[in-house]
Amino acid sequence: MILFLKFLLAHILGDFVFQSEKWIKDKEEHKAKSTKLYAHIGVHAILLLLLLQFNLQDYWLVFLLIIISHYGIDLLKLYLQKKKTKRIWFFVDQVLHLLIITIATFIYTDFSFSIASIVTEKNLLFLIFLLLVVSVSAIIIKLIITQWNPEKKQENDDSLAKAGRYIGILERLFVFTFVITNHWEAIGFLLAAKSVFRFGDLTSSKDRKLTEYILIGTLLSFGIAILLGVLYLYVLNLL
Repeated sequence: MILFLKFLLAHILGDFVFQSEKWIKDKEEHKAKSTKLYAHIGVHAILLLLLLQFNLQDYWLVFLLIIISHYGIDLLKLYLQKKKTKRIWFFVDQVLHLLIITIATFIYTDFSFSIASIVTEKNLLFLIFLLLVVSVSAIIIKLIITQWNPEKKQENDDSLAKAGRYIGILERLFVFTFVITNHWEAIGFLLAAKSVFRFGDLTSSKDRKLTEYILIGTLLSFGIAILLGVLYLYVLNLL
């Protein structure tokens, strides 16, 4: 189990935390000729080496399997995805990566764990779900709702730069915390508070599309955070 969590942590860090939008755009534009693609694979290799404590003598096979397959899967997605199928290929890409990670783990372990490593497993599990709440969820929500984005940047727009992103991160962190600490009533309070603050914007804009867009984004954000909180508690009980 600990080996699988290490592989999963390296994947989340490499694909969502240490990969910027500029890198993604460069890969989509230049594909196999993109230097960012190879930098991205290099980041994954470094993360794996760090988490495996540079023990390639024992893990060289799974190291090569994960790195080479990651390059192949990413390249496949870059060449096959179209503008209309980017969202589908995002999920296909992630499922294939997780499948390879699972296969790589089974090469060396049967997913059993020892009492001595349970604390480390819990810490890694919490870190993984924290990254899912902060980084992975933001990308998934963006992929889903950008097709309906009615907002256009205006010259006199006085909103803070990237404020929506950070508000979303904070609200998911709050919701996730409320779920894992069994304070479900606080989620309703948070949702009500956000609705009050957003009410002025929605009434002044008189834009039905904007209202629906914000509602979809909010429900997705809260829903994903609740789902991750419940899933975290379920997996934690299995350890």
